[in-house]
Amino acid sequence: MRRLVVFTEEMSAKVMLESLLPRLLPQEIHIQCVDFEGKRDLEKQLPIKLKGWRTPDTAFVILRGQDSSNCHDGKRNLRKICDAANKPDVLIRIACRELESWYIGDLAAVEAGLEIDGLSASQERAKYRIPDNVISPSKELKKITKNRYQKVGGSRVIGKHLSLDNTRSVSFRNFVNGVRRITAQPDG
Repeated sequence: MRRLVVFTEEMSAKVMLESLLPRLLPQEIHIQCVDFEGKRDLEKQLPIKLKGWRTPDTAFVILRGQDSSNCHDGKRNLRKICDAANKPDVLIRIACRELESWYIGDLAAVEAGLEIDGLSASQERAKYRIPDNVISPSKELKKITKNRYQKVGGSRVIGKHLSLDNTRSVSFRNFVNGVRRITAQPDG
C-alpha cells in the first residue's frame, strides 16, 4: 500500500484535507494528515518527524500558509529542513495568503458547506476573482458569512465541497496538481 503524509501548520488545514484528499487520490493510497500548532512548531518538529519516518513507499507534503511572510523565503526554509532530514523529494506548498484564500476562490463550496444561500453569486465580484490576492482572507470569509465561518468547523464542512478543478486560487491549483503528480503511479 502506498502512503501520503501531509504535514500542516494547523488543525483547520488537517480537517479540510481529510475530506478533500480522499476525493483527489485513488482509494489504495493511505492518507495521513499531521497537524502542528503553528509555523514555529511545524518547523521545530518537522526534522524529527521526517528523519524518524520509516514506512516505505511514503510521499510527503508540507502545507503551510504564507500569511504576511514572503512565500519564497518560507518555502526555501522548509526545503532546507527537508534536505537536512535527507528527504529532498518532499512537496512543499504554500497557501497564499491563508488557507481561507482557497475557500474564497470557491464560494459555492462555502455556500454548500455552511448552508448559506446565495453566497456563490458573489464569486464574480472583482475581489473574489483572484483569491490569493485578498489581504486577510480569514477576516473576509468571516465577514461574508456573517461570522458563521469558524476555522476548524468551517474547514471540515467546506473541504467536502471544494471543487478539485477550481483554478481561481493559483496556490490551490498548485497544491492539487502537485499532490496528483507525486502520487501518480509510474508507467510500466
